[in-house]
Amino acid sequence: MAKQIIHTDAAPAAVGPYSQAVAAGPGKTVFLSGQIGLEPGTGELVSENFEGQVRQSFANMQAVIEAAGGSLEHIVKLTLFLTDLSKFASANSIMADIIPQPFPARSTIGVASLPKGAQFEVEAIIVI
Repeated sequence: MAKQIIHTDAAPAAVGPYSQAVAAGPGKTVFLSGQIGLEPGTGELVSENFEGQVRQSFANMQAVIEAAGGSLEHIVKLTLFLTDLSKFASANSIMADIIPQPFPARSTIGVASLPKGAQFEVEAIIVI
């Protein structure tokens, strides 16, 4: 199986030993690494504000999806990570504004902490 590494400067560089995304298989399934609310140019959190971090995380994810040749319509699975599950309704509302219907499958996980002190992270699987 050949794999293709996906990278774009329109999303933050990886903060560890991983790729932004990897495409595999004849149907081009793309596995995206998690995106937090970092500004691509600075590598710093866009804001201390939860909603701002959620919107930037989705924008970063979209940039990687587009670099892979896809669009938000190609998402088949999302995983959301929140450091405070009491903010789930807010993340849910933002996601509903950004992700087109029919919505993909999704899991939401409460975590103790995220890299760089982020409050939210999103990862995706797309099929092109």
